[in-house]
Amino acid sequence: MGNPVLVDADTVRGTAAEAWIWGLPLLENYRTLYAQAVDDADPRYTGGFGVFRHYPHPAAQDDTDAAASDHDTPYSWAWLDLRAEPWVLEVPATDRYHVLPVHDLDTCYVGFVGSRTTGGRAGRHLIAGPGHHGTPAEGFDGVLRADTELVGIVGRTHLAGPDDVDALEQVQAGYRLRPLSADRGTAPPPPAPDPVWPVWREEVLDSLEFFSFLDFLLGFFPMLPADADLRRRLAELGIGTGDFEQAALPLEIRDAMVHGIADAHAQLTAKATDSHDSTGLFGTRAQLGTDHLGRAIGVSTGLYGLPAEEAWYTAWVSTDESGPGEETGEPLDGSAHAYVLRFPPGGRPPARYFWSVAVYGLPERLPVDNPIDRYAVGDRTPGLVEDEGGALTLHLRRDRPEDPQEQANWLPVPPGPFTVLLRVYGPEPTVLDGRWQRPPLTVRP
Repeated sequence: MGNPVLVDADTVRGTAAEAWIWGLPLLENYRTLYAQAVDDADPRYTGGFGVFRHYPHPAAQDDTDAAASDHDTPYSWAWLDLRAEPWVLEVPATDRYHVLPVHDLDTCYVGFVGSRTTGGRAGRHLIAGPGHHGTPAEGFDGVLRADTELVGIVGRTHLAGPDDVDALEQVQAGYRLRPLSADRGTAPPPPAPDPVWPVWREEVLDSLEFFSFLDFLLGFFPMLPADADLRRRLAELGIGTGDFEQAALPLEIRDAMVHGIADAHAQLTAKATDSHDSTGLFGTRAQLGTDHLGRAIGVSTGLYGLPAEEAWYTAWVSTDESGPGEETGEPLDGSAHAYVLRFPPGGRPPARYFWSVAVYGLPERLPVDNPIDRYAVGDRTPGLVEDEGGALTLHLRRDRPEDPQEQANWLPVPPGPFTVLLRVYGPEPTVLDGRWQRPPLTVRP
């Protein structure tokens, strides 16, 4: 590493805190990229770059790469290295809800191919990196131009139920990737050099090694004007040069950076409890702007969440009832209570596509095994029973209800802490502007 231009410790502390918040999405994304595209000994390995790995079954059974994974839309994972040349994404014609979102290395979305944006027709879409922005768009139905040289795809395709798996697999098989040269039948360009991928370890996020990983990842992320000031300050510490060495920094500077990480954690924790829904947490670079803290909250609570216009999310970690003098209800715990979620007549989530309510155990936010293999309930769940008057009451409890109507509307919960997540795919304007309000989650009397 060259000799960095060192500044005072207080300034470094502030820069480290800002950089940790800004860089957290890159490292959280790299955690998945490393397992899926680099480490061929990992069971989650997709086959490397440029191939899809499809999960045709509900996420509860197969796919645990994303916390709070979606039971209604099994995933199709892929990673692309855009350094040598662009790639072509092909999709089949289908009336089934689907979305293939392409995200940059920092999880900002580049664009979307799917029911909402491109419809149900077959299509060919070019995905180009920052070194190929001049590639002609002729012959393609759309062009997605990335800001980073590595991008990911977390496709979702609707699954109607266990009997629908074969039909879903046929749609997923129609998602195809190929390099532009193969698509055109021309000689491929020289391959990009193979990086020395740093081995992912969970403790990286809370140590100065965070900045070593950030230094590596910035090698795939050309500087954007909005990030120029922070990138300049990081470069003064040797971060973003490609050969950052924390041991070369004076002890007081390293201590300041450690305190900066702690400051960033505190900011994230304090802000993460301000909102109950996903509005503004996920989106394109233009949508998210310079709200780096909001983006960090998004990746820490729901990595690869979709923008609200595609899918709107709201979560409960406590009841909506409060005791005397309390500001919030009790944390949800299946060993302590049974719960009720009641949608009043005419009050179900207004969705263009579908909605569902799912349960996840805490702290991992993963599905929990239950005796009826039911992990979510929604508008496409067969056999739900309305109350007299048209309301829909869901019963969230550990043990099977005795009443037949409650059994029909039973969503099992684990014998311990859990969270409840409502997803609305294709939310109507009344959801996005707040006119529709989620119902309260209460303890069963």
